Amino acid sequence: MWFPATVDLDAMNAAALSLLGLHDWAAYCKPRDDSTTIRTLEEFVWRRDPDGILVARVRADAFCHSMVRSLVGATLAVGEGRLSIDDVTRIREHGLRKGEFKTAQANGLTLMHVAYPQDAHLAARANVTRARRAAL
Repeated sequence: MWFPATVDLDAMNAAALSLLGLHDWAAYCKPRDDSTTIRTLEEFVWRRDPDGILVARVRADAFCHSMVRSLVGATLAVGEGRLSIDDVTRIREHGLRKGEFKTAQANGLTLMHVAYPQDAHLAARANVTRARRAAL
């Protein structure tokens, strides 16, 4: 996606790192009836490729609707200096966002890989993902 601003990559990575773990991501997801927003964000890191393009790597046990776009938007806002690193965790912890950042456009974001458990473990993994979990 085109992003017309200079960003601080180190600040974006610090914000991404602060978000890792098992949490309720309601503030970073579009609500859906009968869906859980409890997820484990396992990896979130930004890097600049050899052509100067920013690349985000985001991995979780599952994602809720618009979660990745929201995570990208929030960390871009940190990179611009519009949000602090503490702001992204505060928003998550309060479970509500009030326009502090824009969700990144889907255009330009590319899903590169989806990994599923082996067939013998797929049903068990699906049950864990859909289960109503409590955030730590």
